[in-house]
Amino acid sequence: MSFAERMGLLGTESAFEVLARAKALEAQGRSIIHLEIGEPDFDTPLHVADAGIRAIRDGKTHYGPAAGLPEFREAIAAYINRTRGVQYVADQVVVTPGAKPIIFYTIMALIGQDDEAIFPDPGFPIYESVIKFAGGRAIPLPLREDHNFRFSLADLEARISPRTRLLILNSPNNPCGSMLTSDDMRGIAELANRYNFWVLSDEIYSRIVYDDYKFCSPTQFPGMPARTVLLDGFSKTYAMTGWRLGYGLMPREMAQKMAQLMVNTNSCTATFTQYAGIAALNGPQDDSEAMVSEFWARRDLVLDWLNTIPGVTCKTPAGAFYAYPNIKSFGQSSKAIADYLLHEAGVATLSGTAFGAEGEGYLRLSYANSRQNLKEALRRMQLAFEKLKK
Repeated sequence: MSFAERMGLLGTESAFEVLARAKALEAQGRSIIHLEIGEPDFDTPLHVADAGIRAIRDGKTHYGPAAGLPEFREAIAAYINRTRGVQYVADQVVVTPGAKPIIFYTIMALIGQDDEAIFPDPGFPIYESVIKFAGGRAIPLPLREDHNFRFSLADLEARISPRTRLLILNSPNNPCGSMLTSDDMRGIAELANRYNFWVLSDEIYSRIVYDDYKFCSPTQFPGMPARTVLLDGFSKTYAMTGWRLGYGLMPREMAQKMAQLMVNTNSCTATFTQYAGIAALNGPQDDSEAMVSEFWARRDLVLDWLNTIPGVTCKTPAGAFYAYPNIKSFGQSSKAIADYLLHEAGVATLSGTAFGAEGEGYLRLSYANSRQNLKEALRRMQLAFEKLKK
């Protein structure tokens, strides 16, 4: 059977591949602790679930507008204006089934043959995958440990060319947990305005921030709302991964193009999930705040333990729910170490290279798991690493 050549350009998410392998081992009777999937281990807040169920019972199960229900788009605009200090209106909002379509549609709308898009490395693997699928040139922008897994403005400017159409940002970052500062964002805004390129700002982890770190969006700087697609959603903050509910905010002309792409792919986002989204944004935030507090405690537990394991070091994540330990001292590839931990210790992790070439020498651990399971996983990992050192 033959397929279009472009299908060979699409990558995947290694997290789901590792999950499948881990599940196969569990089916054989192995005890596996899952630190590979980036999914909150909490239930959707009850008032949000109730709103979705009520919408189904009220018959909100039919087609809706491609860009989303007007009342939901208004709620999203109000939420973003409140949390970012910006000024969007409802017709600048496009609702999608999950946040991934915003990545896909933005790249498809902007990147043509041999156009260039700059993306963070390490970073969410779908960025590079879709850039290549669109026929563009994917230009990696390294996030290095000696710069707290942030890129330098000099490195960014060195990668800008006359064919640069898009820069992708993700802060807090998956997999590193690092965050760009307001000075970083100011410099990015200056470069974007000077060189005339778009920015896709993936802000899906914007509410999961620790210590004294402050979330900052590029839309808060002069000229940027006119050249930015702001991406956010409900999967992380409200533990709604299975609901598939995300959105983007952008200039009106881009919103029209994105709605056109929605018509040609998904028709619309499920109506009843949008009513749940309204309840999430406008209702009590206690569950989300409690979840972040628990992630914070788990982060400290994981970080403290990892840094006691000989040969392992780990920077403090500023946000998201991932630890990104350095395992270079063991002299093996990240994939080999991740495979070893899965089979030897029964702990499912991801190789840093699942997020780009710059991830060699690192692992990504999701601490979206109970403290009890995290302690057992770390105990197993420590024993396994001690064997490698012998």
